Order: sequence, then structure tokens, then C-alpha cells
Amino acid sequence: MRYKLFGRSGLRVSEICLGTMTFGKEWGWGADAAESKAQFDAFAEAGGNFIDTAHMYTEGASEKLVGEFIAADRDHFVVGTKYTPSTGTDISKSGNSRKNMRRCVEDSLRRLKTDNIDVYWLHWWDNTTPLDEIMRGLDDLVSSGKVTYVAISDTPAWQISRANMMADLQGWAPFVGIQVEYSLAERTVERDLLPMAKELDLGITAWSPLAGGVLSGKYNDDSQTAGGRGQAISPRKKEIAKTVVDVAREVGRSPSQVALAAIRQQRQFGTIIPIIGARTMAQFTDNMACLDLILDDAHLARLDEATKIPLGFPHELLMNPHMRRNSHSGHYDDLDNHRA
Repeated sequence: MRYKLFGRSGLRVSEICLGTMTFGKEWGWGADAAESKAQFDAFAEAGGNFIDTAHMYTEGASEKLVGEFIAADRDHFVVGTKYTPSTGTDISKSGNSRKNMRRCVEDSLRRLKTDNIDVYWLHWWDNTTPLDEIMRGLDDLVSSGKVTYVAISDTPAWQISRANMMADLQGWAPFVGIQVEYSLAERTVERDLLPMAKELDLGITAWSPLAGGVLSGKYNDDSQTAGGRGQAISPRKKEIAKTVVDVAREVGRSPSQVALAAIRQQRQFGTIIPIIGARTMAQFTDNMACLDLILDDAHLARLDEATKIPLGFPHELLMNPHMRRNSHSGHYDDLDNHRA
């Protein structure tokens, strides 16, 4: 296992993040305590130290199990948890508000059996809470010592950029990382979120890197009609999965390992840390084996061609050779641009 600096922070995190949404059977499909502990121990033995959980996961059971597992060496692990959604039906116990933020952080600290959360994530944007309320509230948590770093998940790029500009101007704690859905089957974050993260030096963690299991190839049989969050699988995603399966066959590895290796080897946006979660130890072991898989350039190019997306406006307009020439008086190709 190698380690990465996480965005604009001093955190040293493992190149794989352990996702614990499957820890606990309260949602009817997760892993029990023994299975969860086996996965955690295997991750730690491989050198993993980056843990991802959330206030809502398995009705709080995930945080409780993580708290038990990290207790023997709390400071070794970089633990991230999230707030926003409610675990009930009370409207005041949900959203990005400072009120809900403070309630959730206290719940999480208690369940995790710790006095500090290493990375506290806003789980998703609620489209109602003022940005200054969020950023000042998070800064207060950092100042109080309850939280060390703050980060943000599932939020438009323009809101994240605005938030960090506000934090920098006010001297508040900025977001150090983003969490996005990213896989060979879901690359739309390459339009704005990933370029923004590279420009602002934000750490990137990718959830659902196997597209809800679609990229494992298990849904390619026409009898299987849904993957991930019960969503129908499009013909395009099945074609992508078929390409992944074909490459996996050629390199003698599993499709899941190929899909994870392709994300880890992308070169355009810097380091992307996939969040690996599994229901069974067999799935977890297979996924972790991506660490020693290096795909060659030909296979990477083949996967890229099969999965690339149109970038749309204004990106494609600005990449047009005519526009580039006119922006530099015909000398674009003569310019050595270290920012490109």
C-alpha cells in the first residue's frame, strides 16, 4: 500500500479508502459484525488507514462498528464521516444547517467513541442552507477540536469553488477534498468537478467505482435488469461492462480489478482514491487485488475509447483549434503552458 497527501492538507492517506456503508445489517443487505471486522482487519493488514462512513449508514451501526474497530489504535486511522440526511422523518433533523450539523457531529463522535473526526464531510447539497452558515459552522467545529479537516460530497462544482473562496477570504477552514460518483460507467464529473479539484488542489475520493456492481459484469446477462440503487442498466453501461470483461480476460484478472485499476491509473486529474466497499470477504479480497494490477497503455486507451463522454459547452468550444489559435494570435502551439 502506498500513501497520498490528501488535497490541500497534510493528511497522509492510503491509496484505497475503505467504504463502510455495508457495515451492519440494519438495511437488510449488509455485512454482520464478524464479516465487517474481517474486512477491516484485512484492510488494515494491507496498510490501509483511510476509512469512510456516514451518520446515516445502516442507521448508525456503521459508525458504531468503525468505532469499535479503530479503538485499539485510534490515531493510526484517518476517519471520515458525513452529515446531511436524516435517519428519521423529522425535518429539523436533516439538511446542511448548522443545527443539524451540530446534532450529527455529536452523534458521530459518540458512536465512533472518539473526541475528534479527522475528515468531516457535508454529504450532499440541500439547495437551501446559506453557504456562509455552512462554512462558519464547519470552521467552528474545527476551532473547537471536534473536527480536524472538512470536505464535501455530491455538490455542484460552482458551489464548492464559491465555498472555498469564501473560506480563504474569511480565514475559515476550507474544504480539502471532494467525494464524487466516478467510474468507467460514470465519467460526467470530468466536465467540471474533477478539473476544479485539480485546480484547487482538492483530494478526490470516488464512490461507486464499480458502478453499483455493473462493471463486475454480473449484470450482463439479460435476465439481470437492475444494479446499484435499483436503477435500470442502460445498454451503454452493459457495453462498457462487456469491454471491461474482455480486457479482464486478456490480462487474466477480474473485471472489478480492471475497472478499479483504470481509475487509479488515469493521468489527467491527479490522484483519485477509490472507495472500496463489499458485502462479502470474497468481494473485498478481489477488489483489493487491484493494487498490484498495472494496465498497459493499449488497454487504457481501449477502455477510454469505450467510456469517454462528450464534454459539451464550453469545453469543446475552447478546445477547438481555431479558438486556441485566435486566443494566442496564432501562436498557441509555440507556447509552453505548464498549467495545461
